[in-house]
Amino acid sequence: MEWTIQELATRAGISSRTLRHYDRVGLLAPSRVGANGYRYYNPTAVARLQRILLMRRLGMGLPAIAEVLADEVDTCEGLRAHITALEEERDRIERQIRSVRHTLEALQTGAEPRMDVMLAGFNDHYEEEVISRWGERAFQASNDWWHGKTLDQQQAWKQATEDLVAAWVAAAKAGVSPASDHARSLAARHVEWLSQIPGTPTAEGDRERSIEMVKCLGDMYVDDPRFAGMYDDAAGAMFVRDALQAYARTRM
Repeated sequence: MEWTIQELATRAGISSRTLRHYDRVGLLAPSRVGANGYRYYNPTAVARLQRILLMRRLGMGLPAIAEVLADEVDTCEGLRAHITALEEERDRIERQIRSVRHTLEALQTGAEPRMDVMLAGFNDHYEEEVISRWGERAFQASNDWWHGKTLDQQQAWKQATEDLVAAWVAAAKAGVSPASDHARSLAARHVEWLSQIPGTPTAEGDRERSIEMVKCLGDMYVDDPRFAGMYDDAAGAMFVRDALQAYARTRM
């Protein structure tokens, strides 16, 4: 059994353009190309696409996915790892359900819901990613810092973040060079913003790990669609990445 590229795209909920891109970057080649130039995919290719989509859902960028697939010698072991990740996601959703049910029951009985319970399952969106990159202590310190803020303080922080993002977008649209003084000042502002978050290498003054973190964030802004959209478009995300990495190389 095999599907055409259009059939696979429809069933997977993605575009045929995405499938062609996966082929160009070496992630997923068609099983065969017909004499008419059509691309066809067999069950083995569909199984590989399933894994790519799972890793994308977990927030991994395409280079990281390619590395995982290239290094893997046991497909079954990889699938077991995906099952574990999906089970963890299921547990997170179940925590959210319990927290919402707690709020509903408290409101129905006239009781005051516990604020920490109300946020369980909602405040750990990047928990696994932070822990995998920077360790459990980094996640716990930043998580405690955030939830220790008052609502006004959280809103002020979010506004400062939005202002920084807007400044990046404006510079990108103005055609500013990533190596310019203006881009360097934005990168310095970005690093200062990071240094205010406990648990990060920048907050701890760890120079080597700070450089690594800034470079890594730059790549993530481009590779991860959750972040690429923050900077208006792909060109904006690439501008931020290039400016941050230039700053990390020359100023940190």
